[in-house]
Order: sequence, then C-alpha cells, then structure tokens
Amino acid sequence: MTAPTAPAATPAPTGPTDPATTPPAPVRARVPRRGARRAGRTLHAGPLAYAILIVAVLFSAFPFYWTIVAASRSNADLAKVPPALLPGPNLIKNFEAVLEEADIGKALLNSLIVSGSITLGTVLCCTLAGFAFAKLRFRGRGALLAITVGTMMIPPQLGVIPLFMLIAELGWVNQLQAVILPGLVSAFGVFFMRQYLTQALPDELIEAARVDGASTARIFWSIVVPIARPGMAVLGLLTFMAAWNDFFWPVVALTSSEPTVQVALRQLGGGYVHDQSVIMAGTLLGTLPVLLVFGLLGRQIVGGIMQGAVKG
Repeated sequence: MTAPTAPAATPAPTGPTDPATTPPAPVRARVPRRGARRAGRTLHAGPLAYAILIVAVLFSAFPFYWTIVAASRSNADLAKVPPALLPGPNLIKNFEAVLEEADIGKALLNSLIVSGSITLGTVLCCTLAGFAFAKLRFRGRGALLAITVGTMMIPPQLGVIPLFMLIAELGWVNQLQAVILPGLVSAFGVFFMRQYLTQALPDELIEAARVDGASTARIFWSIVVPIARPGMAVLGLLTFMAAWNDFFWPVVALTSSEPTVQVALRQLGGGYVHDQSVIMAGTLLGTLPVLLVFGLLGRQIVGGIMQGAVKG
C-alpha cells in the first residue's frame, strides 16, 4: 500500500510581477509627534497672563500719570494726606511758572540740538565701526575691539578733569560743542552694532557686491544701512535718551546762560519750601520730546527686537 504523496510546491515566479494582481502593502497610520502637533497650533494667553500684563502696565505707567497729576495741582494739594489722584486745574498756571523761573524754551532748543547731534553722530560712526569690526578683515581688529570694549569699564567721572582742561584750552566753555563732541561715539554703540551686523548681515551679500565691482562705501550705503536700520533705530533711541537725560557733564561744561533741560530744571521750585508742582510741570515738559522720539522710532524698535528674536 503506497502512502499519498504531497502535491508539488509551485515555484515562485522569477519574472516581473503584475501590479494589477499584486495585493497592496498595508499602510500604517502615521501618528504625528507631540512637538509637530503643537507647532501647528496657535497658542492663546490665559487669564493669568493677561492679569500679569495689566499689572505690569499699571506699574509702568503710574509714574508718568502721577507726574501729570502733580503738574496740574498746587503744592498744598500735594501735601495733603491722602494726596489727590486726579488731575487738577493748575497745569497751565504751572507751565507759566516754569517759563518765568527758567529759560525752559532755550533749554529745550539746546537739548534738541545737543541730543540730535549726538544721536546722529553716534548712529553713523558706530554703524561704520560696527561694520568694520563685523565684516572687514584688517590687522589688529581683535585688539582694537578689545580696547574699545575695555573703555566701557572706566568710570566717566575719571575723565571729567582732563576733558574740561581740553575744552578750556579750545575756548569751548559754555558752548554747545563742548557737550556734543565728547559724545559723538560710544563704545557701547560700536559693540552693539558689531553684534547686530554679525548676525543680520550675510557674508554672501558682501561677496556678491564685491564681484559686481562695488566699493566698500557703496556696500555700506546700499547694503549695510538698509539691513542695519532696525538696530540703528534702537541705538538712536537709547543714545537720544541718554543725551537728553545727561546732567553731570552739561552742568560742568555749561552755565545758566546756555542750559540744557536737565540743567534748567534745577532752577525750578526755588526758595525755602520747594514748589513740587512747578518742578513736576518742568519735568513733564522735559519728558514730552522723549515720548515723541519713541513714537517716531517705535515701529523700527519693535521690528529690530522681533528680527533679533527670530534670528536667535
């Protein structure tokens, strides 16, 4: 009796398979990662974030609001306990007292000339120096940058006596150029623009301009300045505020006949009892130009901050 034989195995096809008869491979469901799901979702601030922002805004704006309240009240109103928290009717009267006690109009003009000149000179010179330190190759670049940054560690009070002796030799005492020229360049501005242009200015743009035959001056005005505009706006605002609020050097180099705003403000509210309302009115007048400059450069400043955040 013979045992049943197993059927012969069908040989596997060696030729090309027909895609119409080949069953499709199973498709696995692709599960997105947690980070990818979060990347496409818009984040919304919660109530706690809004509460913190509101408190921060109130704390930041209250000193300016109190300046307006104090400038529109009398000195007797400010001495009351509790003090008044709403603006009063004496704002115009206090402004007139400011104009009588100090030549605030001339002081505002002098401060605009000094601050504007220092801002323009600092932005231009520091952008040139920052471009040189960031993108140009020359001997001693690292040593010069280290010396420039090292001058930031020297207190400015140490240079007051030699600087005053220099302007006295030049005959510039009680003249605006004695305040303008020493502030035309700052080590902080050079370092700031160098760091900004190192990240914001690609080397490929400079190399392409060199291939096209552009000179260094043409590269600076046509390529560097448009790219560096947000950083220049930030540096300009910081420089203008520092020059406008400077008191120490103007009070040394100038007199009451050619004052800046900060020098003129010390003449207000004189007497045995200082009139705080008049002082606050003068302070309010001295603050308005800074707010105007911030309003003009605010968009560039925000753009520069956002561009630096994206590049970081």
